[in-house]
Amino acid sequence: MKFVQSIEQPFPVLSPELLDLAHWMEQYYAAGLPEILELMIPAAVRKGMRVQERTFIALSRRATPEEMAELRRRAPQQAKLYRFIADQSSRDGFVKAELCKRLKVSTAAVSGLVKKELLREFQGRLEREAYNDGIAGGEHVQAVAHALNAEQQAAADSLIKSLSDGCYRTHLLQGVTGSGKTEVYLQVLRAALQNEGGAIFLVPEVALTPQTVARLRARLEQESGVKVVVWHSHLSDGERYDAWYALATGAARVVVGARSAIFAPVRNLRLIVVDEEHEPAFKQEESPRYHGRDVAVYRSFLQRCLCVLGSATPSLESVHNASIGKYRLNVMRQRVVDRQLPIMHVVDMKREVRGKGQKSGVFSRFLLDRLQERLERKEQSILFINRRGYDASLNCQQCGHVEMCEHCAVSMTHHKAEGLLRCHMCGAERAVPRHCPQCQSPDIHYKGSGTQKVEDIATKLLPKARIVRIDADTMQKRHLFRTVLDEFRKGKIDILVGTQMIAKGLDFPNVTLVGLIDADISLHLPDFRASERTFQLLVQVAGRAGRGDQPGEVVVQTFLPYAPPVQFARRQDFDDFALEELELRKQFGYPPYRHIIHHIIRGTNEDKVVWYSEQWVKFIEPRLQASFPGIEIRGPAPCPIPKIKNLYRFQVWYFTDNVSRLVAELQQLRSQFQWDPNLANVLDVDAVNLI
Repeated sequence: MKFVQSIEQPFPVLSPELLDLAHWMEQYYAAGLPEILELMIPAAVRKGMRVQERTFIALSRRATPEEMAELRRRAPQQAKLYRFIADQSSRDGFVKAELCKRLKVSTAAVSGLVKKELLREFQGRLEREAYNDGIAGGEHVQAVAHALNAEQQAAADSLIKSLSDGCYRTHLLQGVTGSGKTEVYLQVLRAALQNEGGAIFLVPEVALTPQTVARLRARLEQESGVKVVVWHSHLSDGERYDAWYALATGAARVVVGARSAIFAPVRNLRLIVVDEEHEPAFKQEESPRYHGRDVAVYRSFLQRCLCVLGSATPSLESVHNASIGKYRLNVMRQRVVDRQLPIMHVVDMKREVRGKGQKSGVFSRFLLDRLQERLERKEQSILFINRRGYDASLNCQQCGHVEMCEHCAVSMTHHKAEGLLRCHMCGAERAVPRHCPQCQSPDIHYKGSGTQKVEDIATKLLPKARIVRIDADTMQKRHLFRTVLDEFRKGKIDILVGTQMIAKGLDFPNVTLVGLIDADISLHLPDFRASERTFQLLVQVAGRAGRGDQPGEVVVQTFLPYAPPVQFARRQDFDDFALEELELRKQFGYPPYRHIIHHIIRGTNEDKVVWYSEQWVKFIEPRLQASFPGIEIRGPAPCPIPKIKNLYRFQVWYFTDNVSRLVAELQQLRSQFQWDPNLANVLDVDAVNLI
């Protein structure tokens, strides 16, 4: 034991409820308690960062006309400074040093106005507030509440009743895209904030945070003065610390953020909203491998509050939980103000290629004609393809060689703009070869399309269109994503090309056309959730169209037009899709009927990885079969991508009805097994990414 030298913060950094949550995560997700606590406490707090004190200046009294005339004649800098502050009329004041620098006036001008008692100086806390810079801000968001339709009102009443009961309850809010789920959230938020209540609002992607923050601030801060803060990993240390401090002290009562915001120290927590609850982004792929949605449900249980899971296409796990009564179900099937769901056209690309109806290898004639119509009508379009780069792979036509990453078992993606081949697993890059590295033939071709190719060909075919691409390659600079979306909202961009970053949650009233290129990419993945992901993606992307006064249209280009997920999505038929898919899951014993634990063994020596994987299964199989009669063990087998970043990967699957008991047993067996110290093995409970 050591003596405490100093106390970093004036209050506990973790509440008893968060500590209980950490212990549950330790047991359920087979994670170490130190790394969970590190996740819960922001790095800035752990480093001992403090609030920043600054000298502020604010208006003390209004100057008389005679005083203003005197200032303009004898002290023009003082007059300039006074006019600015008087026009802004900020109650919080301005940071003295920053304002003097901005207006290019000396501190002597401040002193002069203070002596005249026109300004006052005071010490205050400098608050580094994220998304308060006017970029894609709330100027487009109305602070007035919208009248709810019958379905919205029924959902809001049900949620508010559960909230007023003051006990734990989880609701699944299933509403078609454009049905006004956000307005329902806002109604419930207002009820939760009564009597000093607090709330957490989770979104799956950082990209969705600015728009959500703008909506909540426009309503909650302007309407009732409730402070809303932002919480995610892309914030600066100062912004993250000040958000944490505001929540911990009760200065802020609402937090909006990605999955890590579920650990925010909200006082008197009464409501947790998980928007787009079906999104895989809520699952963390590094240890601790927790699922933000499931942690939200358990935290709401610990704190006896309401949890709302919202989606147009809920995960089948949540649908099943609602069907067995674990969650309450609220359904909204109509878009607001009687707007119609977009018309979805499915284009068979096999027929297009045979009939040579394409103007390019990317666009069908049908989609191109509709893009041209939108340009003529001054309406906007979104083109979606779930692949970055220009071409998916480089192939030799003579010997069949495919350029592979030397560190990973995946093909290199061609990035034409940079003139490089790039691995999307490890980031390795190399120059594009002029000849086949295997047989030296110059007959090398590219296959597949990515966002760069879609943008390039669209620019050539539609030269008058203003086209911007959004993907992980272009959105490197801070605030650039928000800036682009703001320009799109203002009509400065005609066509937005992008990946999943633009697939969900965004609301642009002038978008009347959405085109999906290679819409069946995800159907070919070796994943039992492939159909579910494809259906969700089609419906979510299609939901970006027709959210204003003009009807929307969606063009789905696919080589599998009759695949069930495509046809169910075309009809916007979630209920029948879920019924059919759940029946298949039940037949094969996949989630939600059993839990999956994914065990990955990896190392630099392939032979060792294979041998130890086999020995491990031989070691555990009789022991687990004796303790868990219904358990199913599959493997060992190579992972779908058997090598990533020079690490060979083997996998074992455990199918079980009781996660907690099995995790405890596996942890004990792992400690007894004689692992090679150069191998790593990880357990991923309720795995989402199976690749």
